[in-house]
Amino acid sequence: MKPLDAAGRLHLLLLRALTGILGVFLIFTPMSGLWMISQMRRYSVFQDFGGYVRHWSSIGSLLAFLLCCLGMFTALFWLCLVCRRLRIVKRLVVWSMIWIPVLNYGLAFYVWALARQEIDHSLYKIRLDDVRAERQICRTKYPLILVHGVGFRDYRYFNYWGRIPRELARNGAQVYYGHQEAWGTVEDNAEILKEEILGICKETGAEKVNIIAHSKGGLDSRYLISGLHMAPYVASLTTINTPHRGSALVEFLMKLPEGVYRFICRRIDCCFRKFGDKKPDTYTASRQLSCGYAVKFNQKYPDDNRVYYQSYASLMKRGFSSKLLCIPYWILKAIDGPNDGLVTEESARWTNFRGTLKNKYLRGISHGDMIDLTREDYRDFHVTEFYIALVKELGELGF
Repeated sequence: MKPLDAAGRLHLLLLRALTGILGVFLIFTPMSGLWMISQMRRYSVFQDFGGYVRHWSSIGSLLAFLLCCLGMFTALFWLCLVCRRLRIVKRLVVWSMIWIPVLNYGLAFYVWALARQEIDHSLYKIRLDDVRAERQICRTKYPLILVHGVGFRDYRYFNYWGRIPRELARNGAQVYYGHQEAWGTVEDNAEILKEEILGICKETGAEKVNIIAHSKGGLDSRYLISGLHMAPYVASLTTINTPHRGSALVEFLMKLPEGVYRFICRRIDCCFRKFGDKKPDTYTASRQLSCGYAVKFNQKYPDDNRVYYQSYASLMKRGFSSKLLCIPYWILKAIDGPNDGLVTEESARWTNFRGTLKNKYLRGISHGDMIDLTREDYRDFHVTEFYIALVKELGELGF
């Protein structure tokens, strides 16, 4: 068993133990409370307190209720820390209201139910992963290269793609990274991708690669194929939340005074040089995401028919679905339309559009959710399952 698998199973074991303990106290707390109330009524605690305290059954019922409450509070406190489906705000709400009678019991039952859902999902996932790992369903003819978007780099200890690469590799995929710069221009990043792909082909002996690109990474990859004539080395390109037709949000930001805009860009360049960018050019890279640039780009660099293209989009349903993207979501929705926090559905549509990812709940699926930014599973959407299905299909198509 791999270390990460062992940690996951240990977490599940702890979650099951705390859920079981809390479940026991959820049963015994109201039972002991009813026993305590019956003893109080029987011995008239308010009329004859001295008589009440002289009976062991009355004192025993009181102690039993207090111990059950303490046990329930303790189990609830630790379960709030362990349960991944409970977010920080909800944890704070539970902890702040843990001493309010009756309400705390309802909160405990709510957390217990969430933990049960997480346990059921984890057990199902473990069984499914064990079966799929044997079948190697993500084994493709050509290696995968994951190409990140703007503002990030492929760090060793903070993976842009979250849990996705590990799950793909566990199911048989050969996974590599683009390693392009966070704020490099489309042209500069494409040059880096070219060297990476040639290196991967030499290392693996493969003739081509499959590219899965998120956000601006899709534009870097399209220029790589059509601008640098790398189509013979690319079997497929899958773009996810890529602004193929630009972003009205960038057009909005470009209305800032030129001096202010350039000053902000210089500050970002200075910062990302420290994080490894050799040629950061935030001013140009950001403007390459504008709608005006997209029109010229699409005309100059059409798709190459030797490469299989497909694209996906996602949509948030409300601003508070993502704390990081709430402001850009509201701005973009006001000036353009429904979006994922940075890119509209219409802009993400490209050749062989496969659909828009969303769920029936209020949260929706944000730009960051599509790369497992928060490392969480949401109801009706599991990001690792999406990528496993995507890569499995690429393999079935012969790529």
